[in-house]
Amino acid sequence: MANSIRSTADEGPTMIETELPAERADLLQALRQHRFFLRNTARELTDQQAAERSTVSELCVGGVIKHVTHCERDWVDFIVNGPAAMGSSDDPGVYERHAQSFQMLPGETLAGILAAYDEVARRTDELVATLPDLDAGQPLPEAPWFEPGARWSARRVLLHIIAETSQHAGHADIIREAIDGAKSMG
Repeated sequence: MANSIRSTADEGPTMIETELPAERADLLQALRQHRFFLRNTARELTDQQAAERSTVSELCVGGVIKHVTHCERDWVDFIVNGPAAMGSSDDPGVYERHAQSFQMLPGETLAGILAAYDEVARRTDELVATLPDLDAGQPLPEAPWFEPGARWSARRVLLHIIAETSQHAGHADIIREAIDGAKSMG
């Protein structure tokens, strides 16, 4: 079954956005634009195609979208609840969940992955609009990939989510092109 891709990126600002300070409206617009590029890689794919590993990597379009959903959810949880929301790097389950976030597991569908992504996006957008202070920060969890003692503001986390979404949209675009020649971004 093919999935339709809807875009809010080209519909212009919503009523809420026009009432937001420019920085928040800009963050929301950037999030929407890069989410659109990512979602667009899945247009008209079947579940089988979305799960296809079309390059030498382990990545598939559905898995990349699932991973971005997982990361955005975790980072928004970090903004709200601090480093405990990210899990401990000492927990082997954290690594397993991370690895599985890149895969379409048996029983998962592209429609389900896209619905989960939409739900996470709505939550993030609401937080961007309502968070009292984008400068509010949290200490990063202890992990080998984070600088010890570093803190990230909500703004920094949101910029990271935008960068992560953009980077993975490029990955998904390459994977999609290898499936059927369709290009999403060029």
